[in-house]
Amino acid sequence: MEGFSIAAIILLFLTVVLLGALLYRQSDRTFRLRIALDESESRRREISNFLTRFSAGIKGEEGFFGAMNAAAIHIGEQTDCESVAIYIMEGSELHGVSVYGTYPLVHTSNKLVFTRRRHLLETIRRETIAPGEGFLGGIIISRLAEQVPCGAEDDRFMSYPEFRNLGGVMAVPMIRDGAIIGVICAVNNRQHPGKPFSSNQFERLKLLAPQVLMVHNLVVAYGEISRRDRIDQELELARVLQQSLLPKSNPKWGEFSIHAYSRSAKEVNGDFYDFIKIDEDRMLVMIADACGKGIPACMLTAMTRSVARSLIDNFTTLHDFLCKLSDKLNRDTDADRFITLGCCLLDRKNMLLEFARAGHTDLVTFVHNHIRIMSPRGAALGILPAKLVKFDTICIAIEPGTTVMMYSDGFTEAVDAEGNEFGQEQLVETFENACSERNTLNEIVDSISRRIIEYEESQSDDQTLVLIRRD
Repeated sequence: MEGFSIAAIILLFLTVVLLGALLYRQSDRTFRLRIALDESESRRREISNFLTRFSAGIKGEEGFFGAMNAAAIHIGEQTDCESVAIYIMEGSELHGVSVYGTYPLVHTSNKLVFTRRRHLLETIRRETIAPGEGFLGGIIISRLAEQVPCGAEDDRFMSYPEFRNLGGVMAVPMIRDGAIIGVICAVNNRQHPGKPFSSNQFERLKLLAPQVLMVHNLVVAYGEISRRDRIDQELELARVLQQSLLPKSNPKWGEFSIHAYSRSAKEVNGDFYDFIKIDEDRMLVMIADACGKGIPACMLTAMTRSVARSLIDNFTTLHDFLCKLSDKLNRDTDADRFITLGCCLLDRKNMLLEFARAGHTDLVTFVHNHIRIMSPRGAALGILPAKLVKFDTICIAIEPGTTVMMYSDGFTEAVDAEGNEFGQEQLVETFENACSERNTLNEIVDSISRRIIEYEESQSDDQTLVLIRRD
C-alpha cells in the first residue's frame, strides 16, 4: 500500500505539472494572440488615419503635392523625427516633392528658407539629385535602406550648408517592380535629440515606405484618370464645335447638287468642307486638309473657315480670294502650320465651274463617260508671304450629267496590310465605275467609302469627299 501511495503521489504530481504546463502554454498563446490582435488593430487604425490624411491632402488645391505632404507629416509623427523629405524619381534624377519640419538637406545658405515651410518646400522642389551624388544619390544606386548614426561625421553630407548640425539620418528607397520610384529621408531624432535613430525607428520607416508608395501610385493613377477625363471632355467639346461648323445639309443650287462625306481618323477631324453663298448666282464649295491630326489640326480648320467666310463679303476673283486667305493665315499661324485647300466657284447662271487649289489634291470630273483630271498650280495656305503667292485657276462649262469630285489625300494614301497605298488611280477608277452606273451622289459616296474601308488595314488619316453634279 505504501508503494502504491508513493506511485500515486508521483503520478498525481506529474499530472499537475503537465496540466500546469499545458495551461501555461495556452495562456501564453492567448496572451500572444491578444498582443497580435492589438498590434493588428493598431496597424489598422494607423493605416486608416494615414489614408484619411492622404484623402484630405489630395482633395486640397495642391493635389499630388498635397497628398505627398500629408504622407511626410505622417512619417514624421510615426518615426518621431525632426524632419522628413520625400523624393520621387523623374527620369534618372530624384526630385523633392514634399517636406516636414526644418529639413536641413538642402543646398542653400539663406537662413530665411528655414523659417517658412513654403520657402523650404519651394527650395526642395527645385533641387535634383543624380545617381551617386552624395548620400541620397547613393541610395539610388544601392537601392538599400541606410541608417547613419551622425550625419555631421559623414563626408557624404558635406555639400549641405547645415552639415554640422546633422544628427541621425535614415533613408529608405521605394521600389516597385524592380524600379526605384523614390526615396524617403528622415533627419534628426526628436525622441532623443543628438542621438542616433533607434533600430525601432528605422524599422518603422521601412514599414511606412510601402504606404507612401501606395499613395504615390494612387495619386498617379488618379491623376491619369483625371487627365484622360479632361482630354475626353476637351475632345468632345472640339468634336461638337467642329460638327457645328460643318454645313447642316447638302445644298441644291439651281441645277447643281452637292454631296459631302467626311470620316475622321481620330476623335476630331483635320479635314473640313464648306459651302458659302457669295450672291444669288455664285457659290463657293471648299474642301481643306490641315497638316497634322487631332485638336491642333481641328483648330486650324476652324480658323481657316472663319477667315474664308470673313472674306466672302468682299469677294472679287477666286485668285484674289486665295491670296488674301493665304496671307492672313501666314501672318496668324506658326511657320510649321499650314493647310491645303481646293475650291470650286459655281456659277449657276452661266453654268460654269472655276477651280483653284492651294497644295490640295486634283479635281476629277466625269462627263460623257470620260474622266478628266485638273491640276492647277498653287502652294498650301499659310506657307508663303503674300508677295510670293500665286494661284492658277481653271474654268470649265458644266454640261448636264457632269459629276465633279474633290477629295482629301486620306483616300489615296490609305494603306493595306502589305503597306500598299490605294492611290489616285484606284480612287478615280472607283469613281468612274460608280458614275457609269448612273448612281446617285449618295450611292457614289457609298461605293468609294466602302471600297476604302475594305482596302485599308486601319484608318490613319482623315477622309473627306465632296461631289458636285449638274442634273
